Amino acid sequence: MARPVALITGISGQDGAYLAQFLLEKNYEVHGTSRDAALHSFPGLERLGVLSRVHLHSMVTTDFRSVLQTLKQVQPAEIYHLAGQSSVGLSFDQPVETLDSVAVGTLNLLEAIRFLGHPTRIYHAASSECFGDTHGEPAREETPFRPRSPYAVAKCAAFWEVANYREAYGLFACSGLLFNHESPLRPERFVTAKIVAAACRIARGSGEKLILGNLDVSRDWGWAPEYVEAMWRMLQRKEPEDFVVATGVTCSLADFCREAFAQVGLEWREHVESRPSLLRPSDLKISRALPEKARRLLPWQARRTMPEVVAELVRERQREDRA
Repeated sequence: MARPVALITGISGQDGAYLAQFLLEKNYEVHGTSRDAALHSFPGLERLGVLSRVHLHSMVTTDFRSVLQTLKQVQPAEIYHLAGQSSVGLSFDQPVETLDSVAVGTLNLLEAIRFLGHPTRIYHAASSECFGDTHGEPAREETPFRPRSPYAVAKCAAFWEVANYREAYGLFACSGLLFNHESPLRPERFVTAKIVAAACRIARGSGEKLILGNLDVSRDWGWAPEYVEAMWRMLQRKEPEDFVVATGVTCSLADFCREAFAQVGLEWREHVESRPSLLRPSDLKISRALPEKARRLLPWQARRTMPEVVAELVRERQREDRA
């Protein structure tokens, strides 16, 4: 039998690298896209040891012709659409780029699938940020969206594009409303990676202070290599549906700091400062999830919660520092 063909947009990111590894283990032929594949080094794929096994293509999701040419060439059975500006904080500085890369990029993929007429299934990486402020109530698939950042607005638009093409044209198209998920592949512009890196440096005697924004914000933090399995499971179902993917456990950023510094034998309050100048224009105070539908129907359930995630991040960072 021929190997199933999968195309991953945004394969250079954290989720793209882990998903490529996961699909290769399931004997897929894996293709991935980047704006300029010839110039990108793909450090995540390299780190996981799978770079040589992935077919790479240059594709610009905001250019319909580019998308159409790539889909005609690859003819994927499954598309995992992970590409787009992925930083909530950066979206306040680059709102137009964020909307273009997320909403227009998603629309181009959906329209190309419809135009070509191939039986292609598409997974779209939505975001827990779509829910916005739920006033502490856990978000489920039916929870109304109240986006509070340009990134969240863009993800909401893309989510409804997927729903529209599913209903109007019968595409097998679904969205994963993923809550925060971490790994050693996270760059330090993400606050979790920033905290772990600083804790390890301070434990080695750097003498620095870690400067953060609001320590009272709470998030549901999971383990990225587990979450890519949920993406795959969504595309294996008989009918397309959207799913919340999370651990179901919410912790504050202060809890995350405490755990990271405890892993290196330090009291976090002695090394961390909060500064109002780092607060976002409209930050979410609490992000909480109810991933019951995923547990029941995919079936999928997170195995690691925040303490296990932090412990693994610190161990991996310490291994890197010793290398």
